[in-house]
Amino acid sequence: MTVRLGINPLTWSNDDLPALGAENSLEMCLTEARAAGYAGVELGNKFPRQAAKLHPILQAHGLALVSGWYSGRLLERDAEAEWTAMRGHFELLQALDCKVMVFAEVSRCTHGDQLAPISQRPCLPKSAWPRFAQRLNALAERMQREGLRMAYHHHMGTVVQSAEDIDQLMANTGDAVGLLLDTGHLTYAGGDPVQAAARYAKRIVHVHCKDVRRDVLERCRNRDSSFLNAVLEGVFTVPGDGMVDYRSVLEPIACSGYRGWLVVEAEQDPAVAPPLQYAQLGFRNLSALAGELFL
Repeated sequence: MTVRLGINPLTWSNDDLPALGAENSLEMCLTEARAAGYAGVELGNKFPRQAAKLHPILQAHGLALVSGWYSGRLLERDAEAEWTAMRGHFELLQALDCKVMVFAEVSRCTHGDQLAPISQRPCLPKSAWPRFAQRLNALAERMQREGLRMAYHHHMGTVVQSAEDIDQLMANTGDAVGLLLDTGHLTYAGGDPVQAAARYAKRIVHVHCKDVRRDVLERCRNRDSSFLNAVLEGVFTVPGDGMVDYRSVLEPIACSGYRGWLVVEAEQDPAVAPPLQYAQLGFRNLSALAGELFL
Protein backbone atom coordinates (compact mmCIF):
# COMPACT_ATOMS: atom_id res chain seq x y z
CA MET A 1 0.00 0.00 0.00
CA THR A 2 1.42 3.37 -1.04
CA VAL A 3 -0.22 5.34 1.79
CA ARG A 4 0.01 5.04 5.56
CA LEU A 5 -2.89 5.19 7.99
CA GLY A 6 -2.77 7.45 11.01
CA ILE A 7 -5.20 8.71 13.62
CA ASN A 8 -5.78 11.96 15.45
CA PRO A 9 -5.81 11.94 19.28
CA LEU A 10 -9.21 13.69 19.19
CA THR A 11 -10.66 10.19 19.42
CA TRP A 12 -9.37 10.10 23.02
CA SER A 13 -9.27 13.75 24.14
CA ASN A 14 -10.48 16.98 22.59
CA ASP A 15 -8.23 20.00 22.01
CA ASP A 16 -11.05 22.55 21.67
CA LEU A 17 -13.07 21.18 24.61
CA PRO A 18 -10.43 19.74 26.98
CA ALA A 19 -13.04 18.37 29.39
CA LEU A 20 -13.84 15.74 26.77
CA GLY A 21 -11.50 12.85 27.47
CA ALA A 22 -9.59 14.71 30.18
CA GLU A 23 -9.29 11.42 32.03
CA ASN A 24 -7.70 9.62 29.07
CA SER A 25 -3.90 9.59 29.22
CA LEU A 26 -1.40 9.93 26.41
CA GLU A 27 -0.28 6.37 27.19
CA MET A 28 -3.81 5.11 26.66
CA CYS A 29 -4.10 7.00 23.37
CA LEU A 30 -0.85 5.69 21.94
CA THR A 31 -1.33 2.12 23.17
CA GLU A 32 -4.82 1.89 21.70
CA ALA A 33 -3.86 3.63 18.45
CA ARG A 34 -1.16 1.05 17.86
CA ALA A 35 -3.41 -1.82 18.94
CA ALA A 36 -6.00 -0.69 16.39
CA GLY A 37 -3.39 -0.95 13.63
CA TYR A 38 -2.32 2.63 12.94
CA ALA A 39 1.21 3.52 11.89
CA GLY A 40 1.18 7.08 13.17
CA VAL A 41 -0.59 9.78 15.16
CA GLU A 42 -1.02 13.52 14.89
CA LEU A 43 -0.20 15.85 17.75
CA GLY A 44 -2.66 16.45 20.56
CA ASN A 45 -2.81 18.59 23.68
CA LYS A 46 -1.24 15.91 25.90
CA PHE A 47 1.87 15.44 23.76
CA PRO A 48 5.21 16.90 24.88
CA ARG A 49 6.40 19.53 22.44
CA GLN A 50 10.11 18.79 22.66
CA ALA A 51 11.49 16.35 20.10
CA ALA A 52 13.88 14.80 22.62
CA LYS A 53 10.93 13.88 24.84
CA LEU A 54 8.34 12.99 22.22
CA HIS A 55 10.49 10.85 19.93
CA PRO A 56 11.27 8.07 22.45
CA ILE A 57 7.62 7.97 23.56
CA LEU A 58 6.41 7.44 20.02
CA GLN A 59 9.24 5.02 19.27
CA ALA A 60 8.29 2.87 22.27
CA HIS A 61 4.82 2.49 20.79
CA GLY A 62 5.99 1.87 17.23
CA LEU A 63 4.29 5.03 15.97
CA ALA A 64 5.40 7.86 13.70
CA LEU A 65 4.38 11.49 14.10
CA VAL A 66 2.12 12.29 11.18
CA SER A 67 1.79 16.07 11.56
CA GLY A 68 0.29 18.65 13.90
CA TRP A 69 -2.21 21.50 13.81
CA TYR A 70 -0.94 25.07 13.77
CA SER A 71 -3.22 28.07 14.35
CA GLY A 72 -2.26 30.75 11.87
CA ARG A 73 -3.06 34.46 12.10
CA LEU A 74 -2.10 35.80 8.69
CA LEU A 75 -5.06 38.15 8.69
CA GLU A 76 -3.40 39.89 11.65
CA ARG A 77 0.33 39.66 10.86
CA ASP A 78 2.61 39.24 7.87
CA ALA A 79 4.39 36.09 6.74
CA GLU A 80 7.65 37.00 8.46
CA ALA A 81 5.93 37.44 11.82
CA GLU A 82 3.99 34.21 11.31
CA TRP A 83 7.18 32.33 10.50
CA THR A 84 8.72 33.57 13.74
CA ALA A 85 5.64 32.52 15.72
CA MET A 86 5.46 29.04 14.19
CA ARG A 87 9.18 28.27 14.16
CA GLY A 88 9.18 26.04 17.25
CA HIS A 89 6.22 24.01 15.98
CA PHE A 90 7.80 23.71 12.55
CA GLU A 91 11.10 22.49 13.99
CA LEU A 92 9.36 19.88 16.15
CA LEU A 93 7.58 18.39 13.13
CA GLN A 94 10.74 18.54 11.06
CA ALA A 95 12.80 16.83 13.76
CA LEU A 96 10.31 13.97 13.85
CA ASP A 97 10.40 13.51 10.07
CA CYS A 98 6.96 14.90 9.21
CA LYS A 99 6.40 15.94 5.61
CA VAL A 100 3.47 18.34 6.05
CA MET A 101 2.26 20.83 8.62
CA VAL A 102 -1.46 21.31 9.21
CA PHE A 103 -2.21 25.04 8.94
CA ALA A 104 -5.53 26.79 9.56
CA GLU A 105 -6.26 30.50 9.73
CA VAL A 106 -8.01 31.13 13.05
CA SER A 107 -8.39 34.91 13.15
CA ARG A 108 -11.91 35.64 14.47
CA CYS A 109 -12.70 31.90 14.40
CA THR A 110 -15.70 30.52 16.29
CA HIS A 111 -15.11 26.76 16.33
CA GLY A 112 -13.73 26.86 19.86
CA ASP A 113 -16.66 28.85 21.27
CA GLN A 114 -19.42 26.57 22.52
CA LEU A 115 -21.88 29.48 22.59
CA ALA A 116 -21.29 30.68 19.02
CA PRO A 117 -23.80 29.44 16.40
CA ILE A 118 -22.02 28.22 13.30
CA SER A 119 -23.76 30.97 11.29
CA GLN A 120 -21.59 33.50 13.13
CA ARG A 121 -18.35 32.22 11.66
CA PRO A 122 -16.12 34.87 10.05
CA CYS A 123 -16.28 35.39 6.30
CA LEU A 124 -13.51 36.89 4.20
CA PRO A 125 -14.66 39.56 1.74
CA LYS A 126 -13.34 39.22 -1.79
CA SER A 127 -11.32 42.39 -1.36
CA ALA A 128 -9.33 40.77 1.49
CA TRP A 129 -8.24 37.71 -0.46
CA PRO A 130 -5.26 39.19 -2.34
CA ARG A 131 -3.38 40.21 0.83
CA PHE A 132 -4.29 36.99 2.64
CA ALA A 133 -3.21 34.90 -0.34
CA GLN A 134 0.05 36.81 -0.73
CA ARG A 135 0.92 36.08 2.89
CA LEU A 136 -0.09 32.43 2.55
CA ASN A 137 2.04 32.05 -0.57
CA ALA A 138 5.06 33.68 1.04
CA LEU A 139 4.80 31.53 4.15
CA ALA A 140 4.13 28.29 2.26
CA GLU A 141 7.05 28.89 -0.09
CA ARG A 142 9.38 29.45 2.85
CA MET A 143 8.07 26.32 4.57
CA GLN A 144 8.68 24.31 1.43
CA ARG A 145 12.23 25.61 1.10
CA GLU A 146 12.82 24.58 4.72
CA GLY A 147 11.46 21.08 4.15
CA LEU A 148 7.73 20.93 5.05
CA ARG A 149 4.64 21.42 2.90
CA MET A 150 1.78 23.56 4.12
CA ALA A 151 -1.42 21.49 4.35
CA TYR A 152 -4.15 24.13 4.56
CA HIS A 153 -7.05 22.87 6.69
CA HIS A 154 -10.46 24.25 5.73
CA HIS A 155 -12.39 24.11 8.99
CA MET A 156 -15.83 24.86 10.36
CA GLY A 157 -15.98 28.21 12.11
CA THR A 158 -13.09 29.76 10.16
CA VAL A 159 -12.67 32.00 7.12
CA VAL A 160 -12.04 28.96 4.90
CA GLN A 161 -15.01 26.71 5.58
CA SER A 162 -17.19 26.23 2.50
CA ALA A 163 -16.56 24.79 -0.95
CA GLU A 164 -16.60 28.35 -2.28
CA ASP A 165 -13.96 29.35 0.27
CA ILE A 166 -11.78 26.44 -0.83
CA ASP A 167 -12.19 27.52 -4.47
CA GLN A 168 -11.03 31.02 -3.51
CA LEU A 169 -8.09 29.58 -1.60
CA MET A 170 -6.97 27.41 -4.50
CA ALA A 171 -7.52 30.11 -7.12
CA ASN A 172 -5.60 32.78 -5.22
CA THR A 173 -2.60 30.71 -4.09
CA GLY A 174 0.16 28.78 -5.79
CA ASP A 175 1.16 25.14 -5.58
CA ALA A 176 3.21 25.67 -2.43
CA VAL A 177 -0.11 25.99 -0.57
CA GLY A 178 -1.22 22.39 -0.37
CA LEU A 179 -4.76 21.41 0.54
CA LEU A 180 -5.73 19.27 3.49
CA LEU A 181 -9.00 17.68 2.42
CA ASP A 182 -11.19 17.03 5.45
CA THR A 183 -14.21 15.02 4.36
CA GLY A 184 -16.17 15.73 7.55
CA HIS A 185 -15.69 19.48 7.66
CA LEU A 186 -16.55 19.93 4.00
CA THR A 187 -19.66 17.77 4.31
CA TYR A 188 -20.77 19.72 7.38
CA ALA A 189 -20.21 22.97 5.48
CA GLY A 190 -22.57 21.81 2.72
CA GLY A 191 -19.87 20.96 0.20
CA ASP A 192 -19.13 17.74 -1.65
CA PRO A 193 -15.80 16.10 -0.77
CA VAL A 194 -16.06 13.92 -3.89
CA GLN A 195 -16.11 16.99 -6.12
CA ALA A 196 -13.32 18.65 -4.15
CA ALA A 197 -11.15 15.54 -4.40
CA ALA A 198 -11.65 15.35 -8.16
CA ARG A 199 -11.05 19.07 -8.70
CA TYR A 200 -8.02 19.49 -6.47
CA ALA A 201 -6.41 16.05 -6.36
CA LYS A 202 -3.04 17.42 -7.48
CA ARG A 203 -3.04 20.03 -4.68
CA ILE A 204 -4.06 17.61 -1.90
CA VAL A 205 -1.11 16.90 0.42
CA HIS A 206 -2.96 15.53 3.46
CA VAL A 207 -6.32 13.84 4.09
CA HIS A 208 -8.48 13.79 7.21
CA CYS A 209 -11.03 10.99 7.03
CA LYS A 210 -13.93 12.12 9.17
CA ASP A 211 -17.42 10.74 8.55
CA VAL A 212 -20.71 12.48 9.30
CA ARG A 213 -23.96 11.20 10.76
CA ARG A 214 -26.65 12.59 8.46
CA ASP A 215 -29.47 12.77 11.03
CA VAL A 216 -27.30 14.59 13.57
CA LEU A 217 -26.01 16.98 10.90
CA GLU A 218 -29.54 17.90 9.84
CA ARG A 219 -30.58 18.48 13.44
CA CYS A 220 -27.55 20.65 14.19
CA ARG A 221 -28.03 22.70 11.04
CA ASN A 222 -31.68 23.27 11.89
CA ARG A 223 -30.71 24.46 15.36
CA ASP A 224 -27.75 26.51 14.09
CA SER A 225 -25.70 24.72 16.74
CA SER A 226 -22.21 25.75 17.67
CA PHE A 227 -19.47 23.55 16.30
CA LEU A 228 -18.63 22.14 19.73
CA ASN A 229 -22.27 21.37 20.54
CA ALA A 230 -22.51 19.52 17.23
CA VAL A 231 -19.49 17.47 18.27
CA LEU A 232 -21.17 16.68 21.57
CA GLU A 233 -24.32 15.67 19.70
CA GLY A 234 -22.24 13.15 17.71
CA VAL A 235 -22.16 14.77 14.28
CA PHE A 236 -18.81 13.13 13.46
CA THR A 237 -17.78 9.50 13.36
CA VAL A 238 -15.13 7.29 11.76
CA PRO A 239 -15.00 6.33 8.05
CA GLY A 240 -17.70 3.92 7.00
CA ASP A 241 -20.04 4.83 9.86
CA GLY A 242 -21.69 7.83 8.21
CA MET A 243 -22.78 9.42 4.95
CA VAL A 244 -19.44 10.08 3.17
CA ASP A 245 -18.75 8.00 0.04
CA TYR A 246 -15.08 7.27 0.72
CA ARG A 247 -14.47 5.21 -2.39
CA SER A 248 -15.53 8.12 -4.59
CA VAL A 249 -13.45 10.56 -2.50
CA LEU A 250 -10.28 8.50 -2.52
CA GLU A 251 -10.30 7.27 -6.13
CA PRO A 252 -9.17 10.57 -7.73
CA ILE A 253 -6.66 11.11 -4.93
CA ALA A 254 -5.19 7.67 -5.58
CA CYS A 255 -5.10 8.31 -9.32
CA SER A 256 -3.20 11.56 -8.75
CA GLY A 257 -0.31 9.60 -7.24
CA TYR A 258 -0.88 10.62 -3.62
CA ARG A 259 1.67 9.01 -1.29
CA GLY A 260 0.93 10.65 2.05
CA TRP A 261 -1.15 9.80 5.10
CA LEU A 262 -4.84 9.02 5.44
CA VAL A 263 -5.77 10.15 8.94
CA VAL A 264 -8.85 9.01 10.84
CA GLU A 265 -10.08 12.06 12.71
CA ALA A 266 -13.46 11.81 14.36
CA GLU A 267 -13.89 13.98 17.42
CA GLN A 268 -16.58 12.46 19.60
CA ASP A 269 -17.29 12.27 23.30
CA PRO A 270 -15.13 9.30 24.39
CA ALA A 271 -17.57 8.60 27.22
CA VAL A 272 -20.22 7.88 24.56
CA ALA A 273 -18.01 6.57 21.74
CA PRO A 274 -15.38 4.21 23.23
CA PRO A 275 -12.08 5.28 21.62
CA LEU A 276 -10.58 1.84 20.96
CA GLN A 277 -13.81 0.53 19.47
CA TYR A 278 -14.12 3.45 17.06
CA ALA A 279 -10.40 3.48 16.27
CA GLN A 280 -10.64 -0.18 15.27
CA LEU A 281 -13.79 0.41 13.22
CA GLY A 282 -12.20 3.31 11.36
CA PHE A 283 -9.04 1.34 10.68
CA ARG A 284 -10.92 -1.70 9.35
CA ASN A 285 -13.06 0.36 7.00
CA LEU A 286 -10.33 2.67 5.74
CA SER A 287 -7.56 0.08 5.41
CA ALA A 288 -9.76 -2.22 3.34
CA LEU A 289 -10.54 0.57 0.90
CA ALA A 290 -7.02 1.99 0.84
CA GLY A 291 -5.65 -1.49 0.12
CA GLU A 292 -7.74 -1.60 -3.04
CA LEU A 293 -7.07 1.92 -4.30
CA PHE A 294 -3.49 2.76 -3.25
CA LEU A 295 -1.57 -0.15 -4.75
